[in-house]
Amino acid sequence: MLKSVSISSSKMGQTGRRALQGARTRARDPRRQLAALGPVEQLRAGRLGRRVAQLLLGLALYGASIGFMVRGVLGNMPWDVLHQGIARHVPLSLGTIIVVASVVVLLLWVPLRQSPGLGTVANALLVGVAADATLWLVPPGEGWLERVALMAGGVLLNGVASAMYIGAQLGPGPRDGLMTGVARRTGWSLRVVRTGIEVTVIALGWLLGGVVGVGTVLYAVAIGPLTQALLPWFTVDLSAPDVR
Repeated sequence: MLKSVSISSSKMGQTGRRALQGARTRARDPRRQLAALGPVEQLRAGRLGRRVAQLLLGLALYGASIGFMVRGVLGNMPWDVLHQGIARHVPLSLGTIIVVASVVVLLLWVPLRQSPGLGTVANALLVGVAADATLWLVPPGEGWLERVALMAGGVLLNGVASAMYIGAQLGPGPRDGLMTGVARRTGWSLRVVRTGIEVTVIALGWLLGGVVGVGTVLYAVAIGPLTQALLPWFTVDLSAPDVR
């Protein structure tokens, strides 16, 4: 009995090591690296059908992750603290406010000389719709167990969704593009710019009544490492031939 358990544990350990080695190999593979492409080049690059499908699924999951965290009531993602705060004062759904805010952020790209891609526009229009659909389908969590599950599931799902839409290589989201644009124009580090913007939107959202909590902190700490770990699995190899 003990021998069989030992053999089983050894096999599980070997499987885990192989999976970790596979992830490291993918991360080092140059074909799994994000390419520096302009909006037109993004559309001319290979495997467009696969990339658009992955983009759309990723954006749908991104909106669902927003809905999960809102229903968990343990703290929203930084920008959604602001979106929810605004929603408490205007007769619009959260998803509608996300779309409107995305368009406003895109207008800020103009002085930064940022060029939106197909993924940028799709992000601005679709994430809010998916968030509203999720809020319609998923009831608020009852009890701590459900609320923690919704919060944790929202963070994990957002990491998967972020890796999917970024890996499709069809342009950054409006808010990500704002951060990179400000960093490029000012010379400040991306970390400083991101922190400054997110602290600002959290503070404004909290003053307006948006929910800040442990979920907000968990998201801030976990989303970067989580997305980075998953990105090699979802970055589309643009050198591969199209499947016809």
